[in-house]
Amino acid sequence: MRSALPVILCAICTFALSAPARGEKYNVLFIISDDLTYTALSCYGNKVCHTPNVDRIAARGTRFTRAFCQGTYCGPSRASFMSGYYPHATGELGYRNPRPRIGDRATWSEHFKNNGYYTARVSKIYHMGVPGGIEKGDHGADDAASWTERFNSQGPEWKAPGEGETLENNPDGKKPAVGGNTFVVVEADGDDLVHSDGKTAAKACELIAIHKDKPFWLGVGFVRPHVPFVAPRPYYQSFLPYSTMTLPPKIAGDWEDIPKAGINYKTSLNMKMDLRRQKKAVGGYYASVAYMDAQVGKVLDALEKAGLEDKTIVIFTSDHGYHLGEHDFWAKVSLRDESAGIPLIISVPGKKPAVCHSFVELLDLYPSLSKLCGLDVPARLQGKDLSPLLDDPTRRVRETAFCVAPMRKGFLLREDKWAYIQYGEKAEGGIELFDVKKDPRQHTNLAKSVEHAKTVTRFKAQMTEKLQAVRTNDLGLGYKKPRRRKQ
Repeated sequence: MRSALPVILCAICTFALSAPARGEKYNVLFIISDDLTYTALSCYGNKVCHTPNVDRIAARGTRFTRAFCQGTYCGPSRASFMSGYYPHATGELGYRNPRPRIGDRATWSEHFKNNGYYTARVSKIYHMGVPGGIEKGDHGADDAASWTERFNSQGPEWKAPGEGETLENNPDGKKPAVGGNTFVVVEADGDDLVHSDGKTAAKACELIAIHKDKPFWLGVGFVRPHVPFVAPRPYYQSFLPYSTMTLPPKIAGDWEDIPKAGINYKTSLNMKMDLRRQKKAVGGYYASVAYMDAQVGKVLDALEKAGLEDKTIVIFTSDHGYHLGEHDFWAKVSLRDESAGIPLIISVPGKKPAVCHSFVELLDLYPSLSKLCGLDVPARLQGKDLSPLLDDPTRRVRETAFCVAPMRKGFLLREDKWAYIQYGEKAEGGIELFDVKKDPRQHTNLAKSVEHAKTVTRFKAQMTEKLQAVRTNDLGLGYKKPRRRKQ
């Protein structure tokens, strides 16, 4: 009979490699990019836009291929993953701080602060207006109680010196570069530190050096590639001339079988963007991604310089995805995969690099990181613990992902085979059903097909159950629909 000693020693060695020394706690470095589609990252298969620094995280961590946000624009998504609740649990469907709706319940970073961590954010973690809030350098809808310290990164945005062009609603080319939530490309003069993300990286590096000897939860919020697409000129070189950019296939009659609510709020048609402008939009977006990626590299270098690589969990993600011309849609809000899906990479010291195909949600980060760092996991949280997937990426924690688009009263249930979208809680605004195995680009809506009537009925019932479950929480009130005013 073989001695069990080698097995025991092996188990001890494995544990030692996957956990910090006794008495120490993992640091958490949470990096989030604004309006970033996973399709723009080279570690997710993009062959044109190279992101070597995000790829560095993926090379050490677990890359999730089916991660979904809970809200397809900034406000509800960020309030959700920071509070630990789905948007409809709190009723936070817009751009406000969730604190008035969660009361004294600790947010994700606040939970770490309450357990002895130094917690800080640099730039955008909760909602912050871009470009307006970045130009002003204000706190936006931030929650002060979540942080030990907080820092903003002011930048010139669309006013940056350089060569700018407004692509949206500018068919005759006479409109100058303008602010707001507008597609503008600015090939900017000056170096990285002229702009918000360069300043964010510099401050994050400084904080890592200062706080390297005690546990920290550091949120680093990069605002690119959110419009305006502004980056120093060198980052554009790989995408010039813009005419070389490739657009997604355009399908005749693509919108004919979907409800009006399913047509995104920004399209090639209503933005009046011809093919030249569409290709320049893709190039400007990619340049902004390349600039953001370079700033990620600076933060990773600072972590390595401080000797903290083996003591720090690194997370990279985005608040939601982004359309780059698929279905002639642009930007966020839609519930198609390009908008509802997100990049998500979690790198834990001692864990083997992997790719995981389980459905996961941004909401899962709060409980997962609490578990990984040895903190209590509040039972009230609506997310799931992803930590088992980091040891066995073949496991599943979810069979379905759930996401909402409050602006369109839209709801998504995403399964292996199906993407089901309904508009209105009783589907009064219409339904979309896509067989994503046969139709991964989601071009053919099967919702009205007799052949798929049972599938639609199943999803309707499942959606009703999900919304009821989401609203059942310990807030005391749950979510309440606003009362209609008497006419």
